Amino acid sequence: MTGPVSSERSGWRFPPAFWSANVVELFERAAHYAMFISITLYLTNVVGFDDVDAAWISGFFTAGLYFLPPFTGAFADSIGFRRAILLAFALLTTGYAALGALPYKATILPALVILMVGGSFIKSIVTGTVAKTSNAETRARAFSIFYGMVNIGAFSGKSIAYPLRIELGVEYVNFFSAAMTLLALVTVFLFYRGVDVRGEGKGIRETWQAFLRVVSNVRLLALIVIVAGFWMIQQQMYATMPKYVLRTVGPGAAPEWIANVNPLVVVTCVVLITGLTKRWKAITAINVGMILMPLSALLMASAPLLERLAGPEVGIFPGITAHPVTVTLIVGIVVQGLAECFISPRYLEFFSLQAPKGEEGLYLGFGHLHSFISAILGFGISGYLLARYCPDPRTLTAEALPTAYVNAHVIWYTFAAIGLAAALALFVYSRVVAARHAGNSPGKETA
Repeated sequence: MTGPVSSERSGWRFPPAFWSANVVELFERAAHYAMFISITLYLTNVVGFDDVDAAWISGFFTAGLYFLPPFTGAFADSIGFRRAILLAFALLTTGYAALGALPYKATILPALVILMVGGSFIKSIVTGTVAKTSNAETRARAFSIFYGMVNIGAFSGKSIAYPLRIELGVEYVNFFSAAMTLLALVTVFLFYRGVDVRGEGKGIRETWQAFLRVVSNVRLLALIVIVAGFWMIQQQMYATMPKYVLRTVGPGAAPEWIANVNPLVVVTCVVLITGLTKRWKAITAINVGMILMPLSALLMASAPLLERLAGPEVGIFPGITAHPVTVTLIVGIVVQGLAECFISPRYLEFFSLQAPKGEEGLYLGFGHLHSFISAILGFGISGYLLARYCPDPRTLTAEALPTAYVNAHVIWYTFAAIGLAAALALFVYSRVVAARHAGNSPGKETA
């Protein structure tokens, strides 16, 4: 068994397990995001669910991916990383292949459960591997490589999903994802060695007890629910946007490529924004992001206004035009990406400060419960809004179709209102917490 990288190693020198873990992370992210940007389209257009049912199924699938990792991470620790990651990619390959080969209502839920369990292993194992194969001197670079792989995978997966959907059909995206995870499985089998550490973390029982303590902490639970309002808007990049743009612009539109604007903005701007705000309190940076988020939804809702001002085609560059819906979605997603740059690097810092002293690490394992809540509610609400304001064209008569999407932009007003309510709630929350903290510890600042 090989321990963490020795202190002599520096620069770009890491053990083979580090590089194999990062390569399979790229494959897994490409597989996940190719499928995920297409999931509601697949459930509706191929399997036959209506917008509401497709939204709820997608929402619970996504929520499970955020809820399960602390528990599957504890299980991975008990059986060893190598066995766990082999199991994870075997499950993922099976699940993706089943989605592509068996597009039936009776088989979809079992396939998604398999994917949910398999996917929930990956992040804890790969991040654990990065930590174990680096030291204090190399860890910053190690995690920068990891996050680079995550974003390259996400970007490439969504980019490939578009031509697959157009040329072959959305169900074939799942076969691409199965191929990526099968390639990852082979890579792990051949090259992943040296970090099979067991018994160092918490057990499943301890993890469950930690979860109960988090949800019984009113201060933490309130913060989780409030921040979920931010992520409910972010979830719409997958819940609402694909169907919205295809139904309002046309079947040749590329929601997969539009969604790629987000990781492009984050990768480009997060280091700069984090550097500019490093002296800010964490809550100040988070509040800025929370204010930007409803603004992004309002920008997405402005397509009718832009069409009245510029016409049905908007010039972007010389010789290049785009539909007003496409333009406003891109602008809104740019603002979303900027909001994420303010919030994501500082949220866990602020969350940890709300935990009981000495138990910050225990509570941080559930710091992403906001995404569990936002996935269920964000996707669920999206299904009803799509059915009301941007319905499936196959459910419309020829007479109704020409005016069916006149009010489609109202969907974004709804999420702007949710985001604004969350921003105001966080402002009040921060003031209440600061006042209580000042009363308990005079002269000491909160983050």
